[in-house]
Amino acid sequence: MKQRSQYDRGNSYENRRALKLRETPIVMQTNSSEENTPSGNGLSLTLQPERLPRTPNTDGSNTSEPDDVRVSMTGLSTGPSGRPASRRARAGSSHSHSHSHGHSRPHSHHEPENESIDPDLESGEPSTSFSEFRYLFRWIQKSLPFIIILSAKLIIQHALGLAVGIGMFTTFLYVNKNIQTQVFLQDRRSKLQCVWLLLFLTSSTLLLYYTFLSDALYYCLIFMSPSIEPLGFWEVLWAVGVTNSVVKFMFMGLKCLILILPTSMAAYRTQGKWFMMTEEVGQVYQAVVPMPTWFRFLVTYQEMDGRTGLTLGILLALGYLILKLLELYGQWGSLQKTTSIFLSNEHSGAAATKSQCADAGDVCPICQAEYREPRVLLCQHIFCEECVALWLNQEKTCPLCRTVITDKVHKWKNGATSAYLQIY
Repeated sequence: MKQRSQYDRGNSYENRRALKLRETPIVMQTNSSEENTPSGNGLSLTLQPERLPRTPNTDGSNTSEPDDVRVSMTGLSTGPSGRPASRRARAGSSHSHSHSHGHSRPHSHHEPENESIDPDLESGEPSTSFSEFRYLFRWIQKSLPFIIILSAKLIIQHALGLAVGIGMFTTFLYVNKNIQTQVFLQDRRSKLQCVWLLLFLTSSTLLLYYTFLSDALYYCLIFMSPSIEPLGFWEVLWAVGVTNSVVKFMFMGLKCLILILPTSMAAYRTQGKWFMMTEEVGQVYQAVVPMPTWFRFLVTYQEMDGRTGLTLGILLALGYLILKLLELYGQWGSLQKTTSIFLSNEHSGAAATKSQCADAGDVCPICQAEYREPRVLLCQHIFCEECVALWLNQEKTCPLCRTVITDKVHKWKNGATSAYLQIY
């Protein structure tokens, strides 16, 4: 009797189980959007539960375990070339398959239904560089208000120094450009303009020294240290920068004086030599001027007192002196070459005869006027001596056929001044 009741309960459980499986068949496809796609473009899996017949035990009684379910997989499609479908379709099908089984058993943890695909990974390109730029942009965007506040504070605190620096730089650019223009005009240059440039440089220098009269910055011009106390790093840098600009102004003023001289006293070819010599001497002077100021700053090592600080300061000053001597050695070689060119009486080519000038048309190809002291180059082209000298100050070749005439272009013959800032 007891066995019969257990058998009846087992049959009722199996009947309810079979009825439930018949009412809810499990059919799963990879994607609803792929229902109307032609065969060969995707993978479709149909999962159908199938009841297996129970086999009674040898003792004639049935167990109370649920029936096994057999899953049949159909509809495996291939691509147009007979190969299996794409990897993306397989991944979607396997995800759908796992999701369908999730309905038949409870989840032990939460699983996302849709997995997002990174576009950078899908395209096969790394996204490391883009993320770094994005982080940098975000950092700048967040720090921009503080940067603006800090910049405003620095500008207000050093307003006078910044105004002086900008004024000196614009003065240098203006005068340097106008001097080169007047040199290029040769006989058509304006002496009044040269006088104005000279006065402008003189007034700018005097106004600068008068503004900082208490600092005695003019001491640097005579190889002495200014009376700035305390003489810290920024004070030394400021004094050296101002002195370097003033030295440039002084030698630019000398170039203006050369331009004011009449042509009978200084021809164009001679003026080019004077310009070159003036610039070379000015660069040597600019390299020597800041030495006393930096030497004093390095020797007086304020962070350490006693014999240790003095020894360390002397070692630093000796290292600076060695570097400066190496720099001056290189500039001394350049000055010697410039001096040899200045003392030599070199000409651009040989003197041209009247027959050669007549064959060339008696007109200079550069100035389009009659020849003035014509010179014939290696390529047999004839030019005015001043015209071809002006050309060879910037080029190595003939203006017409581009034949190499000289091995080296002599700098600074056009009246230009180096914009290099000598800060040490």
